[in-house]
Order: sequence, then C-alpha cells, then structure tokens
Amino acid sequence: MSVSNAEIQAGGVRTFYNCSGEGHAETILFLHGSGPGVTALSNWQLALPDLGEQYYCLAPDLVGFGASEHPQNPPTGMRNWMRLWVDQCLAFLDALKLDKVHVVGNSMGGAIALHLLMEAPERFNRVVLMGPIGAPHTITPEIDRLWGFYEDPSIRAFGNIIRWFVYDEAFIADRLDAITKTRYEAAMKPEVRRSFTAMFPAPRQKVIDDLVVPTLALHRMMHPTLLIHGRDDQIVPLETSLHLLQHLPRVQLHVFGQCSHWTQIEYAKSFNQLIAQFFEGKL
Repeated sequence: MSVSNAEIQAGGVRTFYNCSGEGHAETILFLHGSGPGVTALSNWQLALPDLGEQYYCLAPDLVGFGASEHPQNPPTGMRNWMRLWVDQCLAFLDALKLDKVHVVGNSMGGAIALHLLMEAPERFNRVVLMGPIGAPHTITPEIDRLWGFYEDPSIRAFGNIIRWFVYDEAFIADRLDAITKTRYEAAMKPEVRRSFTAMFPAPRQKVIDDLVVPTLALHRMMHPTLLIHGRDDQIVPLETSLHLLQHLPRVQLHVFGQCSHWTQIEYAKSFNQLIAQFFEGKL
C-alpha cells in the first residue's frame, strides 16, 4: 500500500500529514514521539503501508515538529504544548469529518493519546500505547540527553542517540549513517530547534511530571487498550507500561524481549500484526 501526504488547516493550524488506505471503514490515528528531527513518517514508515491494507491510516506531524506549523513565539512548558497538540488532533479529526477513530501513540505520542482520552473519550475506540510516557517515573539519563540535545549538538552525538533506540545496533548498522544524517539535518532547521528547545527546558524531570495522567483519570478510561513495550527500553522504562497496566481498566500488555524503544522498527512485522489483531477484536 502506498503512502501519500497532504496539508490541511486544522483549527487554524497548518498540519502536514501522511496517509494510506483511504476508503477503509475504520481509521487509525498515529501519534509520533519526541526525538529531535522526528516526523510522523520517520516513526510510522513501516506501519502505514502495511496497516493501510485494512485501515485508513493518518499520521500527522504535531505542531512544532516536521512540516507542520512552528509557532513564531512558541509556548514554554509541556502543559502549554499539550494544549496545542490535543486541540490540533481534535481539529484534525473534525477537518477530515471523522467522528471516532482508533489511536496509536508512541512514547510522548502515548501521553498525548492518554490526554485525548481524558478530554474527548467519545472520539476514540481502541487504543495502542507503545513505550508510552504519561506515567510517573524518574527521568532516564538517555531521555534527558535526548531532550537536551541542543545544549551540545553534533552529528556524532546524534548518531549515539539513534543507537539507543534499538537493542542491537547491528540491526540498523547499514542505515545508521543515512538515518543520522537525515534526522540531524531535520533537527538543525531553525524552526525545529526553536520549537524543540521551548518544549523541553531543564529541569526535564518537570517535563516528565507534567505529562503524567492522573490515576483517577486512568481509572475512568474504559477504552480497550493494548500496551506494547520493549523489555530493554532505556529511554522510557518498562515501569511506565506496568503503571498503566495497574490502573487502566480494560488493558493488556505485550512485552518484546531484546527490544529497546523502536518496537515498530525492530519488530515491525510482529508489531503490525499485533495491533491489527487487536483492532479486529481478536486479542
């Protein structure tokens, strides 16, 4: 299945998005994570063509990322950015005349998905959270370096960060230089740097804390939810999914051994099959 892209005004916000499988009855909204230079396509490049065989798949660049709008005077603090992202996602669904969709959130995208469920539960059906932020935990040195990349940016440092996303760097050895070069060039665009540094100021433990969804809110989320996590994820530790497993009512957890933060890349075929079965109600 081919992947195309387009732009749309969503609540007054210019939103660039990738899509596949237009015309299918059910829709999946894919929400990307937070690395420097990240885009929706870099996160979901292997999921969109595969799952587009069965679903209408939509993967927008969030405000402040990729080719979507970058505020000239960006807000500071994660609470203010979350307000922008929640409003953008709901306006995006409205602009495409979609009343109810499935949602897949990766890392920070998992936290955004949880905030969407807290604010507009009627807009979402089944939920997949992969390596999700949104649960209380102590920030890892890896994510602190990731979010603090612009304090000492270099292409070598960026290559080291990319290695952390996979359990075995041999898996991407033949592509590491190309991935690093592409993502580094994207990260160093002035508008991307401006947005990112406004999102993740030090102390970055406060960013983690501001993304936490209250336990009482989790208890009220009755959506069928699948948690997917790499056992060896040193960026967002498995304990975040264990916390959500304890507090979400209709939840299950799948853990991949010998897997870091890029489950959708390291175990792409299994990941895609797993969420397709979940959305079909077979899990």
